[in-house]
Amino acid sequence: MALSVDLLQQTPIPLNAQLYCEPGELLSLVGPSGAGKTTLLRAIAGLARPQGGSIRCGGEVWFDSNKDQFIKAQRRRVGFVFQQYALFPHLSALRNVEQSLRELPRAKRRERAGYWLERVNLSGLEHRRPCQLSGGQQQRVGLARALAREPRVLLLDEPFSAVDSATRTRLYTELAVLRKDLKIPAVLVTHDLQEAMILSDQLCMLSQGTTLQSGSVKDITTRPVSVLVARLVGFKNVFRATVIEIRGEGALIEWRGQQLEVANHNGFEVGQSVHWCIPQSHIVLHRQSRPSKGERENPVAGQVSEIIQMGDNAVVGVSLGNADRDRPPVFLSVPIHVAERNGLVMNASVSFSLLAESIHLMPPDRHGRSRGRHNK
Repeated sequence: MALSVDLLQQTPIPLNAQLYCEPGELLSLVGPSGAGKTTLLRAIAGLARPQGGSIRCGGEVWFDSNKDQFIKAQRRRVGFVFQQYALFPHLSALRNVEQSLRELPRAKRRERAGYWLERVNLSGLEHRRPCQLSGGQQQRVGLARALAREPRVLLLDEPFSAVDSATRTRLYTELAVLRKDLKIPAVLVTHDLQEAMILSDQLCMLSQGTTLQSGSVKDITTRPVSVLVARLVGFKNVFRATVIEIRGEGALIEWRGQQLEVANHNGFEVGQSVHWCIPQSHIVLHRQSRPSKGERENPVAGQVSEIIQMGDNAVVGVSLGNADRDRPPVFLSVPIHVAERNGLVMNASVSFSLLAESIHLMPPDRHGRSRGRHNK
């Protein structure tokens, strides 16, 4: 019972979006505000009718503009979890869940509502009203209400943004446990890339209503298809280079007067300008007593120009020559104790490896979307 969405419209919110989610998978829609994430969710739920395209779930066609077919929300059996809970304040938790089961006899409604409140760890709180529940408990009620309908698709619209970080972590765990038994597609809207990476099987990157890239978390966070996607998933290391040699599946590129070996040429040819990126965590710091052997490691040396402590890790910026807007630092991430042990302080000399397997080539950005349009 896979979910397949392909929508195209010009107004009121432009869309050129495609997504696919298998039963049992959780797909996250990720992108900046105004990317069209919630619009897509409302279209899937039947709360908005797009201008063109199609929405299919399993063997059912929920929307097809070519056939003028549109199934109303009530008939789609979609479970929807909202950002602000959307509970009836005058009803108990049990009665709130029962509201989604009004087609069932009273006794059956109560039985199923009680079962799902137990599944979301709210046993004993069935008769409390929303004002007597914490934010996390209210969101659990919302999740129980959505799942009690035995939906064909579960939709979650930033469901964890209104709770504190500790509660959010507990809800992540509970959703992960519940998902083991859910054999339906689930679609999550979130602004938080880390949240998406923790919870998702697949990501769909959106910008201005357009699908930029869909795929596994690993693919998108290590192999973005463009500079824009690289920026959206948080790459700091995005630079320009030129392909100077093809070596089987790999290539040699020229960057800042150096030659870097790349494991996959991605179809680029000699003489082509490219952008390349590498995750901060994939850059290997050389210990002072253990220099690089150099083989497929692309050893590079420079001076520390920036150190930012982030929890137990340090983000270290290393300048190669004179750093400016067109030649920004290379950033690597290491544990604090590693930074201290290797004497990573401002202006210290440092060397590291840009592993050939971790360098990813992308088309040149011709629209100046990367930080520092002419990064080299």
